[in-house]
Amino acid sequence: MSVHERVQSLFSIVVRGSALLAIGTIAPVRAAGVSVTNYGHSALLIRGGGQSVMVNPFRAVGCAKGLAEPRVNATVTLASSELPDEGARIGGGTYLVKPGSYRVGGLKIEGFAAPHDRVGGRRFGQATVWRWQQAGLSFAHLGGTAATLSGEDKVLLGRPDVLIIGVGGGGKVYNAEEAAKVVRELNPRRVIPVQYVNGEAPSGCDLGGVQPFLDAMSGTKVRKVGPNLNLPGTLGDTTVIDVMR
Repeated sequence: MSVHERVQSLFSIVVRGSALLAIGTIAPVRAAGVSVTNYGHSALLIRGGGQSVMVNPFRAVGCAKGLAEPRVNATVTLASSELPDEGARIGGGTYLVKPGSYRVGGLKIEGFAAPHDRVGGRRFGQATVWRWQQAGLSFAHLGGTAATLSGEDKVLLGRPDVLIIGVGGGGKVYNAEEAAKVVRELNPRRVIPVQYVNGEAPSGCDLGGVQPFLDAMSGTKVRKVGPNLNLPGTLGDTTVIDVMR
């Protein structure tokens, strides 16, 4: 073999070795998108991007009476308030309930104060509205307020890919018309209605069902998806309502 041939052979070996080394060091790519599990009331577990977010775990009291308590380990729990039906400390992971900016497990989370009722918080105090990014999707969680959104609220929340919103009415949850107004203001790509009852409400519960909200959103596509929902990392540009059971 000539000197030139030996050099070419050596160069070929180095190139192949470098390519193999590069392939071996490429970080695994996580599939975009999330899976959502509904536990009832306003409790959802959102998994994706290597993280899990538990929203509003509850004790089986009040309007959540008769439901199985979601004792779930998650990266982070986001609670609207410390009321037992929307902020029970029953799972594992970091628990957040106060407004502020947080970084937990690679998630950037923002919490904003909002009145829990229609009278500036004088009846039920303040709740926390949440916003975060997960697995390529932006989320807004308004499961614990009945207050009209201010101009500043709308700017802070932006246009979420996924909006979680209470719709059952009563003293501390949006009613159908109020929730529909918020949806039209924020124009999310997906809406997951929460905090409503199926069938007869437990004694002392002032929540209604989901149908009045769907009626108020007449003309919007509705999908009844059961207790589990998979969302891709890229959603269509029009609003779709996913009713979970």
